[in-house]
Amino acid sequence: MAGNRDRFSTFSTATRLKQLGERTAAHVYRSQSRRQVRRSRLTGRAALLVLVLCTLVVALAYPMRQYVSQRAEIAEQQRAAATARDRLERLRDEKARWQDNAYAEQQARKHLHFLRPGETGYIMTDPGAQGPERHRTGQAGSDRPWYSNVWDGVDKADRPGD
Repeated sequence: MAGNRDRFSTFSTATRLKQLGERTAAHVYRSQSRRQVRRSRLTGRAALLVLVLCTLVVALAYPMRQYVSQRAEIAEQQRAAATARDRLERLRDEKARWQDNAYAEQQARKHLHFLRPGETGYIMTDPGAQGPERHRTGQAGSDRPWYSNVWDGVDKADRPGD
């Protein structure tokens, strides 16, 4: 049996190595083919996933752009509304001031040079001004009395060259 054992062990070791090599090669080949199959299925799934994601991005791009532009427009409208509210408050305050007779009288005296009966009005002129024409053109229309603006308009209407 010992001889038989040596023969089987020698034969058996060589055969076993050969069989082991073949099994290993077959196993490696099968695992590689499985990986390739998996890769191709995974690649198909990945391509489908990418296609779905691209479709979603394209489908949502226009609504998102509209949403962003509408949000900007809403913010602009809110700023305009706040500005209008502030202006309305100022106008209400001014209206309330004009309801006061003392304020209306003060503004009439200041801008229109109105006087109460018995008062004497004086208009101070600049001593450095040269003549009435310089006085008329040197001042802005809002800084001068109203009747000077009216008279300047009449003078300009009479001159065809201007």
